[in-house]
Amino acid sequence: MNYNNRGDILNNSIKGIISEIERYAVKDGPGIRTVVFFKGCPLKCIWCANPETQKNTHQLMYWPTRCIGCKKCIQICPQKALSWNTTGIMINRSNCISCNVCTNTCNSQALTMSGELKNVEEVLDTIKKDNSFYQVSGGGVTFSGGEATYQKDFLIQLAQRCKDEGISTCIETCGYASQEVYQDLLPYIDYFFYDLKLINEKKHTKYTGVSNKLILSNFCYLQDAGADVTVRIPIIPGINNTESNINDSIHFLLEHAPGCHVSLLPYHRLGASKYGKLDMHYSLEELAPPSDEEMQSLKDLFVKHGFYVTIGE
Repeated sequence: MNYNNRGDILNNSIKGIISEIERYAVKDGPGIRTVVFFKGCPLKCIWCANPETQKNTHQLMYWPTRCIGCKKCIQICPQKALSWNTTGIMINRSNCISCNVCTNTCNSQALTMSGELKNVEEVLDTIKKDNSFYQVSGGGVTFSGGEATYQKDFLIQLAQRCKDEGISTCIETCGYASQEVYQDLLPYIDYFFYDLKLINEKKHTKYTGVSNKLILSNFCYLQDAGADVTVRIPIIPGINNTESNINDSIHFLLEHAPGCHVSLLPYHRLGASKYGKLDMHYSLEELAPPSDEEMQSLKDLFVKHGFYVTIGE
């Protein structure tokens, strides 16, 4: 199944494919928040911490440390997509149709499915469970991913419904969508957390798979529209922590968003183990996170140029 960027229309009810809904988050916008992770992203950043959200389809994940070797999943798989070797279960992803027969059989949860089809009201019901926490803390819901705008119709309807309920909204976005999408979202999004990964177009294309022209253009559009935008810069050693990229980032922001809030996000390896569970290759296996001293030095540099800067949030 492929939901493209429009969601799935079933029985006149728009649906989206959601990877996870995380409650009680405190680093994805003001206050206590519920984070809705959308599946599907137009970028393929080589440092991506959520590889299970890159594709907007259901994906089978294998957790070998949970596997008890009963092999019931192999016997029951209608597509014969599963087999066994010395390392455990092997998945023939060409044959797998994500039917959930094996996951329903696996009592140890060694096989799980990433991605669940939900309608707007189903997601809203989960979000509303923590309304009292939002009111006390100034929190709300954050749309993340993947890239939430990749399922734009579902996102816009969900954001509208949240605003109808008086719930604060935030989006974490890579900026790679048409300007019309952001124009449609503006009335329903209170905070934009906007990624600026690399300013040089060739390097951006090399490390993320797409040009940054649209991203930079949309950033300028949101600024001109008066949106509340926090700039997020992931600090990836050897890729975008170079003097040239940091200086280019500062000059771009001084021109288009002087004094804005800049959030510096140190590279981490928390999502590295997910790649193997999806039979994907992680190319930064040996890369170490930046030191606290480097992060502080970068913060000081941005502060020197008049920006309000935080680290890791």
